[in-house]
Amino acid sequence: MIDYRAPLDDILFAIEVGAEAHRLPDWDGELVRQMLGEAARFVEAEVAPLDPVADAVGAKLEGGRVRLPPGFRPVYAKYRAGGWPGLTAPEAFGGQNQPVIVYSALSEMLAGSCAALHMVLALIQGTLRTIAAHGSAEQKTLWLPRLISGEWLTTMCLSEPQAGSDLALCRTKAEPQADGSWSISGGKIFISGGDHDLVDGILHLVLARTGGPELGTKGLGLFLCPSILPDGTRNRVSVVRIEDKMGLHGSPTCQMAFDGAKAEIVGAPGEGLMRMFTMMNALRVDVGIQGVAYAEIARQRAQAYAAERKQGRGGDGATALINRHGDVRRMLMAQSAFALACRALVYRTAVELDLGQRPALVDFLTPIGKTFASEAAIEAAHLAVQIHGGYGYLREYRVEQILRDSRITAIYEGANGIHAMNMAGRLVRQGNGACLTAFRDDIGMAIAKAKPESRDSLGFGLAQWEGATKATLARTDPSLAAASYLRLCGILAAGAALFRLEAQAERAPNPERLKAAALYWRGFLMPETRLLAERVESLPDGNSLPEKAFIT
Repeated sequence: MIDYRAPLDDILFAIEVGAEAHRLPDWDGELVRQMLGEAARFVEAEVAPLDPVADAVGAKLEGGRVRLPPGFRPVYAKYRAGGWPGLTAPEAFGGQNQPVIVYSALSEMLAGSCAALHMVLALIQGTLRTIAAHGSAEQKTLWLPRLISGEWLTTMCLSEPQAGSDLALCRTKAEPQADGSWSISGGKIFISGGDHDLVDGILHLVLARTGGPELGTKGLGLFLCPSILPDGTRNRVSVVRIEDKMGLHGSPTCQMAFDGAKAEIVGAPGEGLMRMFTMMNALRVDVGIQGVAYAEIARQRAQAYAAERKQGRGGDGATALINRHGDVRRMLMAQSAFALACRALVYRTAVELDLGQRPALVDFLTPIGKTFASEAAIEAAHLAVQIHGGYGYLREYRVEQILRDSRITAIYEGANGIHAMNMAGRLVRQGNGACLTAFRDDIGMAIAKAKPESRDSLGFGLAQWEGATKATLARTDPSLAAASYLRLCGILAAGAALFRLEAQAERAPNPERLKAAALYWRGFLMPETRLLAERVESLPDGNSLPEKAFIT
């Protein structure tokens, strides 16, 4: 069993070649190398040792606040001292104004080294973007410096027991007060972090109802609800319960109560969901990054184990290392392919987000990256357990933890099935096909750069995608085939990202590992696009099935 090692060289290669970050204005590749080198040293020395403790000890609820696992506070103090919270924030408020891709690389290292701590820290980036984009001048002046310095951390309070994916059902109520503030009352669930003790001040971003339930999402507002009021007293916000979860034990998932809590509105009543989407979309990119991190640490542990474990016989009749066996090599190739391809895909999305030149492409790639990378992470973790055999089922080797921790990525920030239905039902039809055109053009650019064998493979996948897209556009209810369509998009998009890397394999940290990953994609995943396209083209509409098929 090994601990996490930051894949710095692979990250830099993905940034430079896969994401083509040099396209960003004022890009300073040498500065980024230095910054990420320091980040790698920090997470290996300080953050990674927290992970087994966090999983074993978990978080505790004491007096309405969450006590995080031992060691989190001193490591966070060092994180603050390093200036990491304000990495991408505006310089005018004390930030470093680095591109999103730089934080994406830091985020991958944090998630791979200790997912529980990463969960507490990750929300601040989306909050910074939301306040910078939508906050009033006074809100920016008050909150951005506090968040950039790391003095305050944040949560995102959306879900309620009856309102998970359907936020139109939110009941938490916001009422205006005579002094211009608002009073929030109600309960929220599945709140990562909650009111915890890593810092004294937590800024809760709360979606609450300002109009009647008949208004649906148009009756929602977005509110900034601080845990500590200006006079130093604690706001009327408390943690009612920490959920007992399958994984991420060190990251508290909380039920929270707002009992007339004071808050201020962002924008105007009825604009809440629109403004919250800024944060949600940033976090969806970050879930893709988490998927990359889980796939990477699963690969690291499985590869190290397979290079030491002897079992079975080699060609000479002697006991062989298991990484000499064909089926183990298949699994190791899959893990490498998932980590390399998904990293290049999600990093490229982050660069496009910063460039702002192809918003339709970002709209299309964001759900693809979130869903495909999360499913790749779960598969890579599953393979790590399999490669370890019986030892993989033991906690000692810490691969079963990756499987437990990664499973949630397919659920939160929009369940993957909902993204699939949104993709097939909205994005495919949006803007007279703007998303489709942008995606088709991006794949075309990857084909132009790919090596001949990969160029043919991508061309085959693109042809399957064209047929599946045509069938999706022709449907009245594409929901039954939506997951197959989204996976086809993922195989194609991540394959294009991987083949961009392969085209410059001799510059890669490990050219042979990259070539083996590309071989896996061509041989195992691209042929799958034919089956997926046939499903999309042949399955019936979802609304054509009888209700009796789904009741006991």
